Amino acid sequence: MEEEAEKLMVEAFSKNFIDYEEYPVSADIQNRCVNMIARLFNIPTHDDNTNAMGTSTIGSSEAIMLATLAMKKAWANKRKAEGKDYSRPNIVMNSAVQVCWEKAARYFDVEEKYVYCTKDRYVIDPKEAVDLVDENTIGICSILGTTYTGEYEDTKAINDLLVERNIDCPIHVDAASGGFVAPFVNPDLIWDFRLEKVVSINVSGHKYGLVYPGVGWAIWRDPKYLPKELIFNINYLGADQASFTLNFSRGASQVIGQYYQMIRLGKRGYRNIMINLTRTADYLAIAVQKLGFILMSKTRGTGLPLVAFRLDPEHGHQFDEFAVAHQLRERGWVVPAYTMAPHSEGLRMMRVVVREDFSRSRCDALIQDIKLAVDTLKKMDETKLAMHKEQMKSRGDRSGKTAKINQQFTDEDHSLQGKTGKTHAVC
Repeated sequence: MEEEAEKLMVEAFSKNFIDYEEYPVSADIQNRCVNMIARLFNIPTHDDNTNAMGTSTIGSSEAIMLATLAMKKAWANKRKAEGKDYSRPNIVMNSAVQVCWEKAARYFDVEEKYVYCTKDRYVIDPKEAVDLVDENTIGICSILGTTYTGEYEDTKAINDLLVERNIDCPIHVDAASGGFVAPFVNPDLIWDFRLEKVVSINVSGHKYGLVYPGVGWAIWRDPKYLPKELIFNINYLGADQASFTLNFSRGASQVIGQYYQMIRLGKRGYRNIMINLTRTADYLAIAVQKLGFILMSKTRGTGLPLVAFRLDPEHGHQFDEFAVAHQLRERGWVVPAYTMAPHSEGLRMMRVVVREDFSRSRCDALIQDIKLAVDTLKKMDETKLAMHKEQMKSRGDRSGKTAKINQQFTDEDHSLQGKTGKTHAVC
């Protein structure tokens, strides 16, 4: 971040954000950020005003847990009003969700209903997701930029199916990474509050929001989707104030940093940065394809500035993606290799996340080092194969000599047997 932003954040280290009475401007800045992000996500407006409700969080993990709690409580209240059982809530999501979704479900006793990936599909299938919805479903999670391949899931298709079937089920969009990318690179993509079933969205400020870790944001389209039981009113700090976060005391630095970036860059600044990152990612994607890898991520603004790729099995390499990652680490690159989500036949892959400081020249250096890593591993394989062939040949020669000696002994034995009529053991 810029030097001025860092200075502002350092000055705010001592400020306890939750103390609205002592630091009222911090709370005001948070509300401004919430409104700007809500408008970025096309929240409905009435006379240029919105009913947006939201809060800053410590990363998207806390934001997701708050959204899960809100959906569960709203569902439970509805079931209670209808006199129905509310002891078995479930949530529908892709098996490729980030681990914080599994945490939220297990911590808050919500059953996880997965739409599993396949070897050809790495995002949620809208029809399969809606088919899993039943009377105990608190909501559907749709991801704007999956962790594995950076693809955007089709939130609009899920919304349209719910509307078509007249199913009362909310959608939460996990826009942790894509929330600060898609609105600027692909503004025509409909995934946000323009869809009537989308009731809440989370986004990470410390990913493509361009702020240091860790800050996230949870936004609800209307206060009615955030049950009042989850909001606590306190006054012991000197003034009446409402709180609906999992964490209470925390520093104001990251909120100040987010506000600085928003007013410093504006929509035009964010757009320029995200388009540049997308172009760099496309450039890298083309390069790894030319090196013989299979591209698993999307390009040209249909996904995050992220390049996910794997080795082509048809090339018959004796090494895998983990070996390539190890070779790159020797050159100073931390490019993770990992296995794909469950039910995708154990696909292995690698991923490069393109950030603001990842310049074109640095990208060229990475491409050269990937090529060097693959070439090095190929030579190692060729050397090992040659050694193996030599060993097999040597064993074959020894086996041939042994067989020849054994044959000589056998011939001599038969000769002796013919002369004496007795059999002699051959040692």
